[in-house]
Amino acid sequence: MKKTLFTSVMIVLILNTAISRAEVLPPNEVATLIEKLKSSSDVSQHTRIERGVKQAAAFWRAEDGTFEDFAALSTQHNAVNDELREQMFRRIQDNFELLIGSFNKMSVGLKYPLHVAEGEIMPVDRLFGGYDAGAHLSDDFYANKLAFIVMLNFPFYSLKEKETLGQNWSRLEWAYARMGDMYKSRIPAALLQEYALASSEADAYISDYNIYMGNLRDARGRKLFPKDMKLISHWGLRDEIKANYAYPSGFNKQAVIYEVMQRIIRQEIPSQVINNPEFEWAPFRNEVFSGNQKVEFTTEPDTRYSHLLGLFKITQKIDEYSPLFPNYITRKFDDEMEIPVEQVEAMFVELVSHPSLKEVAAIIEKRLGRKLQPWDIWYDGFKTRSTLDVAKLDQLLKTKYPNKTAFENDLPNILVKLGFSADSAKSIASKIAVDPSRGAGHAWGAAMKGDKARLRTRIGPDGMDYKGYNIAIHEFGHNVEQTISLYDVDYYMLNGVPNTAFTEALAFTFQARDLQLLGMENYNETTRHLNALDNIWGNYEIMGVSLVDINVWRWMYANPNASPADLKKAVIRIATEIWNQYYAPVFGIKDSPILAVYSHMIDYPLYLPAYPVGQLIEFQFGEHLNGKDFAAEVYKAFTQGRLTPQQWMIGAVGSKISPKPSINAALEAVKAMK
Repeated sequence: MKKTLFTSVMIVLILNTAISRAEVLPPNEVATLIEKLKSSSDVSQHTRIERGVKQAAAFWRAEDGTFEDFAALSTQHNAVNDELREQMFRRIQDNFELLIGSFNKMSVGLKYPLHVAEGEIMPVDRLFGGYDAGAHLSDDFYANKLAFIVMLNFPFYSLKEKETLGQNWSRLEWAYARMGDMYKSRIPAALLQEYALASSEADAYISDYNIYMGNLRDARGRKLFPKDMKLISHWGLRDEIKANYAYPSGFNKQAVIYEVMQRIIRQEIPSQVINNPEFEWAPFRNEVFSGNQKVEFTTEPDTRYSHLLGLFKITQKIDEYSPLFPNYITRKFDDEMEIPVEQVEAMFVELVSHPSLKEVAAIIEKRLGRKLQPWDIWYDGFKTRSTLDVAKLDQLLKTKYPNKTAFENDLPNILVKLGFSADSAKSIASKIAVDPSRGAGHAWGAAMKGDKARLRTRIGPDGMDYKGYNIAIHEFGHNVEQTISLYDVDYYMLNGVPNTAFTEALAFTFQARDLQLLGMENYNETTRHLNALDNIWGNYEIMGVSLVDINVWRWMYANPNASPADLKKAVIRIATEIWNQYYAPVFGIKDSPILAVYSHMIDYPLYLPAYPVGQLIEFQFGEHLNGKDFAAEVYKAFTQGRLTPQQWMIGAVGSKISPKPSINAALEAVKAMK
């Protein structure tokens, strides 16, 4: 590492935490130990020793031993020169890959019955799915002192330090810094297991949240949807809204779905109609029928918000074991995303409050021939596919991909169409397995070389429809990133991407080419402008949803004793306030709670902001790709591995993440459309 002074604020924070939790390592004796270790080590190690010993001391507890035990450990395992340090790094790195990769593989296997649409889910499956085989790894490594050995030799660097010092680091120094990220907290295994179980239960709740559309009645009592249509909330409902822009009769269907969404948000939905084909439901009047007979019902008892609150309660317990990132919000943004929440919010507000959105809305209204409705945040008419006959497209895809094997076998061809060489396409595809998903779909990457990434999407008994295909291409983008950033990055400690937004970026890049892969879309100047309008409108929607997610978590921290009913009221209020501030001026309609409908708010808290950041990255990356070799640029970008987001972006496209390219492209598109 480059020589630097340890940030004084961090010293105070860590030492204070150490004193309050351990009270076994006197600062003066720690200082003496540091000088002793320096005297027996090369000068190149002095700054690292100072930093590493202080960090290790901060996490040492009474049960770990005496000061003499700490001093003996520090002396025995101190890398006295650069050569020994690199040897130690490579040995530890290899073992981390084996452990992390094996635990990931076990988790994929244990959750298989929950995630993959094969057979019925048994009660025992949920218990296995909620088990985290690696939950005790951190505890074990603190107990056998390996965690302290890592901290001593590969200390943690703050985000600010990575941004400044990292500009001059070698790839090996970056890998050292990422190894230093392994131990930033000391969370008991029991808490990790508790969170894994609660997360699994929330995920199961969301994955099984289906609405039988053929049983819905509109405001006039009509059934508008196919009898066998079953849609998951919110993804399936949202995508059905999008699909109906292609039909003159789509407005009435969209109105019904919007009413269903509001009932879900407010938890006014009858429990009997959730994932149950036995009852008919008139959501406008909120009436339930068995045949033609109206029946009594009970509304869902705030289950949606109970799951979110349950996850919050566990994260609160985790907070005290994470002194460097003392709450979930800082862990998600400063640590996991590595972009401070204030910067993320500033980018979102800059876009959602931009005057150009009123002009985009006027274009949409003209195209629709009516005033906007709240569900038009999902207007899909700028995409070429919005004018296609989805029924014909469904039939084409069901013939092309009658089962998961047919889609899996076609993955190399898809990559070749995107510009990958035949050898690269075959190599990447060989490391990906396709499964039929119970939920809307997801991608689960491998965590060690030799294992496969998993692509999950909905595949019906009669084959893959367009919704499933569109999701599958998105998830395939994730899998390609996961594979390249594991197999083609030079150090395992640098594998992956800076944060989830970057894997979303490539997933969106792939998804935007879904029709092109079917030979049904030609790119031209008009397409470029339509894509720009689609991008800013899509960001407008998901940034609002993300602002709700962020502010809901702030509210929970401010109201830690809230009940599920309290949380429900707060979520609706926050969603409505954000709607009224940024959307009502554009839509001309106030008080819609629609921004609270996203399921990720419940089972993957604070994951949503990764989507719009990913879309900003995807747009910048997409603009950069114009006229360039697609595959070569993908390899160049994603073999960088896990740098900080802004440094990764500069390496990939030459500039930092910003909403300005999206806004400027939209302004150009509006002018062209006029």
